[in-house]
Amino acid sequence: MYLFISGGEIFVILLITVMLFGADKLPEIARGLGKGMRQIKDATNDIKREIKNSAEKNDLDIDIVSKVRDEITKTKTNFDDFSNPIKKKIQDNIDDITGPIKRDM
Repeated sequence: MYLFISGGEIFVILLITVMLFGADKLPEIARGLGKGMRQIKDATNDIKREIKNSAEKNDLDIDIVSKVRDEITKTKTNFDDFSNPIKKKIQDNIDDITGPIKRDM
């Protein structure tokens, strides 16, 4: 299954394409589609390159997403380091009051 289309549906699409355009036109259509896809990919890469060059020229940071992700990870680690002793202390107090609780896992 590719793009939510099953094998039978792809076969029907190919059959209709052959009936509409004929077997002799299919290679020409495929080449045209291939060229079109290549042009779109090249244009996309050119746009990405221009954005990157412009950002570097103006000293803009383009890796901000990775930096934000790193900061979130650091904050989470710091929070866990801070909260784990508190959780342990609360668990010890509960165990003192109720006795050790058996956990079924």
